Amino acid sequence: MVWVPLRTTRTDRRAPLCAPATRCTTMSLEWLMDWSWSLDGLRDFIATGIQSFRDCDATALAAVACLLVLFVWYCYHVGREQPRTYATVNALMQSAEANGMQNGYVYCHSPECVRCTHHDGLNQKLYHNLQEYAKRYSWSGMGRIHKGIREQGRYLNSRPSIQKPEVFFLPDLPTMPYFSRDAQKHDVELLERNFQTILCEFETLYKAFSNCSLPQGWKMNSTPSGEWFTFYLVNQGMCVPRNCRRCPRTYRLLGSLRTCIGNNVFGNACISVLSPGTVIAEHYGPTNIRIRCHLGLKTPSNCELVVGGEPQCWAEGRCLLFDDSFLHTAFHEGPPEEGPRVVFMVDLWHPNVAAAERQALDFIFAPGR
Repeated sequence: MVWVPLRTTRTDRRAPLCAPATRCTTMSLEWLMDWSWSLDGLRDFIATGIQSFRDCDATALAAVACLLVLFVWYCYHVGREQPRTYATVNALMQSAEANGMQNGYVYCHSPECVRCTHHDGLNQKLYHNLQEYAKRYSWSGMGRIHKGIREQGRYLNSRPSIQKPEVFFLPDLPTMPYFSRDAQKHDVELLERNFQTILCEFETLYKAFSNCSLPQGWKMNSTPSGEWFTFYLVNQGMCVPRNCRRCPRTYRLLGSLRTCIGNNVFGNACISVLSPGTVIAEHYGPTNIRIRCHLGLKTPSNCELVVGGEPQCWAEGRCLLFDDSFLHTAFHEGPPEEGPRVVFMVDLWHPNVAAAERQALDFIFAPGR
């Protein structure tokens, strides 16, 4: 039995597709009412579909089938992997308390740590880590890292005395003692916009200082003269949970930085305080893959940073970028009544380290690896 529509209006069926939504809805209803649900109509519909499939280009169908097979293989391959999880500056490491804490400061106890331990097998260990990364992911973009690891001993021994990173040197990076603000413009501007936020949290922390003891969370560093204190939020790629909870807004700010090093042992973020009369001995940083950013919080007179023999002064609310793999020192020769020099220090990626290289370096120099 065939159902016949009550009325047929050819003009309605030829209505333009670009009609308003309400009109299209009405037309759809009329179109459904006009449809004849006969067996012959159903047969014609199926036959038309089969013919359309047959008319498709065989090459296109083969290409689609190949892409589908490749997608299924990729999903299977990725699903089998169990990639290493890294510590990030966006999540507090719950296990940090078990890794050794002294006065809120994380110390590395691993004899295999490439950041803290210098031994003859370091290059072999780095190369093993690189091979493991390449097997899991790809060798693509690893040429400069491979070259650096293969000839690491020559690079470190033959470097001029003005720049001599202690752990790892990545070759062919543009080198200079200081960098312009544009090197990491987004992060510099973000830090400077939050100057007051960081300063307020520091002032709250600094109220705990007294003459009789070092407040919880602070670390005193060795200096030829004076006192140098640091309060770490991230220390060698590991968050310090207790300290992060005491500076929640500054800690959250780290997660908004695009180039903050938070996944390997070369990444740090801390508040650094120099008391009047303090001189930090000349020293080299561990690597040239990072640039160190100092945001001035309190900058008395007669305070200087000297990198590669070039002096610079801090300014409150302004960032100063430098390569700490150069020989550098800092001092505060201002009068006691002017108070300490205070900066917020954070390590950022060197702008010429590519994204693929950053991922590989995070793997090779992961904390505790």
